[in-house]
Amino acid sequence: MTFTPADNPLIKLNNGQLMPQLGLGVFKVQQDVAVKVVEDAIERGYRRIDTAAIYGNEVEVGAGIRNSGVAREDIFVTTKVWNDRQGYDSTLVAIDEALAKLQFDYIDMLLIHWPSPALGKFVETWAAFEKALESGKVRGIGVSNFHPWHLEELFAAGKDGRTAGTVPALNQIELNPTFQQAQARAFHAAHGITTEAWAPIARGTLSVDGALGDIGRKHHKSATQVAIRWHIQVGNLVIPKTIHADRMAENIDVFDFSLDADDMAAIAGLETGERNGPDPDNF
Repeated sequence: MTFTPADNPLIKLNNGQLMPQLGLGVFKVQQDVAVKVVEDAIERGYRRIDTAAIYGNEVEVGAGIRNSGVAREDIFVTTKVWNDRQGYDSTLVAIDEALAKLQFDYIDMLLIHWPSPALGKFVETWAAFEKALESGKVRGIGVSNFHPWHLEELFAAGKDGRTAGTVPALNQIELNPTFQQAQARAFHAAHGITTEAWAPIARGTLSVDGALGDIGRKHHKSATQVAIRWHIQVGNLVIPKTIHADRMAENIDVFDFSLDADDMAAIAGLETGERNGPDPDNF
């Protein structure tokens, strides 16, 4: 299959933004390769890149996009504010720093990276996000790793005037076929929040010997492609990470087949309830 960006569904967020459903994550992509990784991804049809301050590669992401020859407005870029920059004033400074590193006039989507409830600052951080949204420095705001009860606290802050009450456009959470987060996804759907999956292929730990491998052989696809296709069909935004151009091409080659009801039932049976990453309540 020859992939074009038009094959990648656009998901309409609650703020009206259109976001390519499948993008590239650059977690742990080192600075010395990050520019080429972004260039390779864009060459292969990716139009969404997900980075973060803590990844240390915002400079390279911006450079890779400029080098690609694709117009800035055609690439949807997400970045995130790290825990140590939470708080109203420090968040506003962190946003300016991200813009300077990326060398962008605006950020498409800005996320609070973790709620860090022990800090007690994510509400005022959200108020700073709303300020940046109003100023045009960012075009969409969301959160990452928020449990429903963290979101409920944000909603309460909007009702009592501590924030303007903007509902997050998305919540990026750990989510894959063995950790499906059904409760969180249902909560998001009920409140108009789009679910985005990080570690969508469980950091490469998904078994090819079980259901995913069997389904892949049925459709002449890899187990990884089956997992990504599952995310697409359940409506998740999804950002598989790789630094290898051939894997990028494989990961995005998921729009020429569909999982049937039997496939989806088999994947539902893979749920273990076990995280690979930390619990947001304690991080």
